[in-house]
Amino acid sequence: MVISMWEIIKAILFGIVEGITEWLPISSTGHMILLDEFVKLNVSEEFWEMFLVVIQLGAILAVVLLFWNKIFPFGVRRSASGKKVCVKTDIFILWFKILVACIPAAVIGLAFDDVFDALFYNPWCVAIALIVFGVAFIVIENRNKNMKAHITSLSQITYQTALMIGFFQLIAAVFPGTSRSGATIVGALLIGVSRTVAAEFTFFLAIPVMLGASLLKIVKFIGSGVSLTGTELTILFVGTFVAFLVSVFVIRFLMGYIKKHDFKVFGWYRIILGVIVLLYFVFR
Repeated sequence: MVISMWEIIKAILFGIVEGITEWLPISSTGHMILLDEFVKLNVSEEFWEMFLVVIQLGAILAVVLLFWNKIFPFGVRRSASGKKVCVKTDIFILWFKILVACIPAAVIGLAFDDVFDALFYNPWCVAIALIVFGVAFIVIENRNKNMKAHITSLSQITYQTALMIGFFQLIAAVFPGTSRSGATIVGALLIGVSRTVAAEFTFFLAIPVMLGASLLKIVKFIGSGVSLTGTELTILFVGTFVAFLVSVFVIRFLMGYIKKHDFKVFGWYRIILGVIVLLYFVFR
């Protein structure tokens, strides 16, 4: 089996773009569509659709690595009789809230996934979603400028708040280009969650959502009867691994950035990118 080095380089490029854009609220889908216009992977259409989703598993692993102590509900407690496994109740409760937030996207997304892809997975819808949510970031941050967030820790997020954030995530499931992180962060800011808590909850929410979406795409790919070539398997591994490495640095950057800055810069970036996407597909 001979694998083209150029295909490996292209997989690395896709991994870099995925790692950067999955966590910054600027839409990984919008950037992937643009990159695909200039860098075409030599793969089947079925694999490409699966690759776009499954590559996100690398980004998930970065969250697990960086936030292990905040998401793993078991620990070890030392006592006179030795070490004992203990259960961190607060983390279990957090996971229940995360699962509640997943309900809207899970129910609607599973039922209408193919319909949404057929209707909205195109450059025009992606560009409009980029612009609309870019404006939303700017408007909400201006509104919140002199307001104090009333939810400043993960423990303060109620089940009702989690469900509301879940409905905002549903918008991203329906309209590609919205950005899953962008939609959930906008929703969280709108209901009074601090930027840091909004970002962390978004990261944790991504774990079951992306695992579920990846599993769904893998099942569909297997069900399509298309066999996975050695080249495609290598591309998938390289893209996922690179997405993991890049995500580690991007998540650290974002958590440091939002402690001193707001999200308006991402709003302006989205608007500019949305206009570029529209102009490109109008005049190409």
